[in-house]
Amino acid sequence: MSIHSTKAVVMDEGMKWQPGKDAAQTALAKFMRQVETETKTTFEGFEDFWRWSVANKEKFWSQVWDFSKVLGVKGETVFKPGAKFQDGRFFPDAKINFAENLLRRRDNETAIVFKGENRLERTLSYKQLYEQVSQVRQSLQDLGVTKGDRVAGYLPNMPETIIAMLAATSLGAIWSSASPDFGVQGVLDRFGQIEPKVMFCCDGYYYNGKDIDCRDKVKEVMGKLPSLKAAVMVEYLKWDIAKTGAISFDKFRDQHKPADIYFPQFEFNHPLYIMFSSGTTGIPKCIVHGAGGTLLQHLKEHRLHCDIKKGDNVFYFTTCGWMMWNWLVTALASEAALLLYDGSPFYPSGYALFDYVGRHACSLFGTSAKYIDALRVNDIHVADRIEMSSVRMMTSTGSPLSPEGFDYVYDELFPSAQLASISGGTDIVSCFVLGNPLSPVWRGEIQGPGLGMDVDVFSEDGKPMASGKGELVCKTPFPCMPVGFWNDADGAKYAKAYFERFPGIWCHGDWCEWTEHRGLIIHGRSDATLNPGGVRIGTAEIYRIVEQHPEVKESIAVGQDWDNDVRVILFVVLKEGAVLDEGLVTRLKKSIREQASPRHVPAKIVAVIDIPRTKSGKITELAVRDVIHGRDVKNVEALANPEALKFYRDLGELKS
Repeated sequence: MSIHSTKAVVMDEGMKWQPGKDAAQTALAKFMRQVETETKTTFEGFEDFWRWSVANKEKFWSQVWDFSKVLGVKGETVFKPGAKFQDGRFFPDAKINFAENLLRRRDNETAIVFKGENRLERTLSYKQLYEQVSQVRQSLQDLGVTKGDRVAGYLPNMPETIIAMLAATSLGAIWSSASPDFGVQGVLDRFGQIEPKVMFCCDGYYYNGKDIDCRDKVKEVMGKLPSLKAAVMVEYLKWDIAKTGAISFDKFRDQHKPADIYFPQFEFNHPLYIMFSSGTTGIPKCIVHGAGGTLLQHLKEHRLHCDIKKGDNVFYFTTCGWMMWNWLVTALASEAALLLYDGSPFYPSGYALFDYVGRHACSLFGTSAKYIDALRVNDIHVADRIEMSSVRMMTSTGSPLSPEGFDYVYDELFPSAQLASISGGTDIVSCFVLGNPLSPVWRGEIQGPGLGMDVDVFSEDGKPMASGKGELVCKTPFPCMPVGFWNDADGAKYAKAYFERFPGIWCHGDWCEWTEHRGLIIHGRSDATLNPGGVRIGTAEIYRIVEQHPEVKESIAVGQDWDNDVRVILFVVLKEGAVLDEGLVTRLKKSIREQASPRHVPAKIVAVIDIPRTKSGKITELAVRDVIHGRDVKNVEALANPEALKFYRDLGELKS
């Protein structure tokens, strides 16, 4: 097996990080050596191993199960093909309990640290976590919750959310969650489709130093979910909940004493989570994920790709409305501790998250590319201010991280950490492409595809592309494919979502390309690509250029139907004191022309006050595109700031 053995004194131009001497001690290196021994194969490096993992998926996934010490019965069959891609089944004879795998520790070491802005901080040991799951589980049983029932969480990213999820899934119930900043209709659009038997909620939450009261909207949601047998309210703000009709979480839990948990065994594809598409083009799709595929894929990504191990402290800045919450929580199965944070990442200052995770020796720091951009705009310098040497890896997702974002991370945040830009999504509750500890990090590039994921880039006519921009696809089945969509008995919605573009091939909807280093660059969502003159352009290409100008805080580009073609419209949010005058317009267009191409140059550049974004922080080109064409945005409840849409209506600049 060939891996980098030393850290270079002077790295190649564009290389931001490469493995050091300790690379040979990572879990991935050990796993590769184990596979080499058992299969009598020699791997020349990560890419060689990835190719083997795709070509030998049965051996690979069986080895992942064993290496990760999955609790359960594996069965004899690893993969059973189906008539269609999505009908293939991994471990069809296996039996597992997802919650059991996350609750494998019962000692007094810290399992969870929780911080709610600057108001409170508390910890929970593995023993306390197990005991509280046991108590809540018994109370759920009293309500008749059993296999296949839905249990919902309308909660912040806090310990009670994890406790409720583990209690529900230990019984075979299906968990689904939304963050408390969702409005009533947004929650009903989601939970109304899946009809939960129990909903966990909160009296309120803290954000930017303010107390946000949730009691009235929770009460309204309760009244419009006839399937509910009970609502259990976490008294986060310690407010009076008597008039809500909800049960106090503490009282609900303390009805029972802690006891040993009996973990019934369920089939590998037993539904675990129902997750929701962003919903900006209509009512959200309900994507059902199986317990075994979710567990095995997360174990692979955590242990092999991220080198998470027992004793690590793992942080992800996320809400319960984003799939990264689900990804984070599974780190308990790798015997790591979770660092949870609820609130604004800029309160009381831009150093809030770093002060928190620095004190707790964070091993992996995960966040969104937009947060990194916000840090850069706000001139946050962590490297010379806070001791962060414990951070081995920083992960970035949610949108493409620009090359300048890579520079900023290494210059100002984590000079010696591995920066892993990762991408996948709600559709697979995990990643198609991500980092690995055995390959270099190149500026602006995702390191490579995930092991066992048969990723490629296809042209418009469905042919693999060694270079150039095309569609991100996966050519063969993988364990974390959705089990299906809720209320989609014939699978038609599922098939349309992923297999309509290229029959028999998963088309993910990302516009991307291979690099010379066999990494990938994602240029944005395919449905948001611009198409002037019939040439497809990724929006991320424009953003990275425009946002280097000191006057520009943020930008969003869409295509406007015009004169039997499409013209590019660029909207910019300016920094305080900046003016979009003729000089700035000229400079922006010149930069785009020189750094991208003449086809990238927008026909119009318009200043706006805000940019609409989803609850998970992604800007939404589709909503803006609908508004400028006079079309209704079908589900404004999916937006964190729907009021921003008013800045795009009836603009005189777009009428000529």
